[in-house]
Amino acid sequence: CSSDLIALVAPAALVENADAAVIYSAVNWTVPSTVSGLYINVESRATGTLDTDVPGWDLNPYSTTSLTWFNATGTGMMRFPGVTTGGPGCLAAGTSVGPAGSFGAGTVVVGSAPGNWHLNSANYFGFRFVGSDGLTHYGWGKFEVGASIAGADRRITEIAWDSVANRAILVGDT
Repeated sequence: CSSDLIALVAPAALVENADAAVIYSAVNWTVPSTVSGLYINVESRATGTLDTDVPGWDLNPYSTTSLTWFNATGTGMMRFPGVTTGGPGCLAAGTSVGPAGSFGAGTVVVGSAPGNWHLNSANYFGFRFVGSDGLTHYGWGKFEVGASIAGADRRITEIAWDSVANRAILVGDT
């Protein structure tokens, strides 16, 4: 989950998404270890600790005892490829996030099995959301976790999405 994105994704991204309109941002969003967490509007990159602070919010990582994702209607976090139940998976660079994926909400699992999240590491996640155009869009993000999944050291440091509706994006594509 924390492999070098440039080396693994750049060649594939240039071929598969040559005409893609990828919207990429380096961000520094601390995800509080609270029952509200952080509400995120993907398109505007607006964030807040209350849903009323972020009109049109799409994603909401939260929890004081774990890392759980709540999503607005029509959105969801991508599970590890081949998995159809459970929480968001930790995705490898180059993983396709798109209509063929399985999406939902829930709590991440920390461990060494494929798709599990890792402590003291960067974890890549995929998501879908309903854009301001009313259509489904796909994206990915980088979530850095410290020594505890429920700790104070949880940050989203990158986020990207394809402005073309219903088109897959590769984790790491900028």
